[in-house]
Amino acid sequence: MAYLDFEKPIIELQEKIKELKSLGSETLKDQIEELEGKVQQLTADIFKNLTPIQKTRLARHPDRPYTLDYAERIFEFYEELHGDRLYSDDRAIVGGLAKFKGISVVFVGHQKGRSVDENMERNFGMAHPEGYRKALRLFKLAEKLSLPIITFIDTPGAYPGIGAEERGQAEAIARNLMEMAFLKVPVVAVVIGEGGSGGALGIGVANRVLMMEYSIYSVISPEGCASILWRDSGQAPKAAEALKLTAQDLLSLGVIDEIIPEPLGGAHRDFDGAARNLSDYVLKHLRELMKLSPEQLVEQRYKKFRSMGVVVEGL
Repeated sequence: MAYLDFEKPIIELQEKIKELKSLGSETLKDQIEELEGKVQQLTADIFKNLTPIQKTRLARHPDRPYTLDYAERIFEFYEELHGDRLYSDDRAIVGGLAKFKGISVVFVGHQKGRSVDENMERNFGMAHPEGYRKALRLFKLAEKLSLPIITFIDTPGAYPGIGAEERGQAEAIARNLMEMAFLKVPVVAVVIGEGGSGGALGIGVANRVLMMEYSIYSVISPEGCASILWRDSGQAPKAAEALKLTAQDLLSLGVIDEIIPEPLGGAHRDFDGAARNLSDYVLKHLRELMKLSPEQLVEQRYKKFRSMGVVVEGL
């Protein structure tokens, strides 16, 4: 497993425990238990005090669970559907029909790869226009079948290549924003890793927006922001502070609705635990939304996004 610089003390203790266990001596049992307790406490202390830039790196952790990792764990069944019926099948976005806690749903999410080959196939989770058009096709299918929608957001941003621009990247995202605003079915979005710019929002116009505890959601990356403001990407930690991109910041600003807690040490350490938490929170919000009429869902979603960034006089 890959680890980040601030995780090094934890990894060192875990390696020491592994080494002692390999000796197979009963006399070392108490020492091992003591070290395991120290690992738990050290992990809690470190993760309690992470800075925004450290949370950004954690959100990008290569071992973090991705959309299909969650799909395999929270759905009793799912069938992936492919293609936008216009150009091709963008592998950076996955989606299809699923059964979630006995509820038939449509799911859509960004999908990154772990190996070099997988990342080439998935384009590092950066969707082309056909990806957003595939997502829209699935959203409209959900509306036709009166099925709730669950989206999983995890992308550095939409792909900025020439081909993507030629095929209408901006138009594809803009159309998704417009169409999602008027969907007559419940929509729950979960930021599971990186929520980058319009590439994230292209599947994120939801009645409820949730974030995993160590995920981020921002109009631009800290490195991009620092390069523009200070001509120095090394100022990324300063930019991360200013961007207010953490789940905790965004909850206080009213941009998201709830934070989903992650297992101790982050979702990458316990896929099953992270999936259980995500499942519980999504189910709670989905059940609440399913009580609303189609007209109420559209109105609630509209008011939610219109209220963001409102300036209150006198404060």
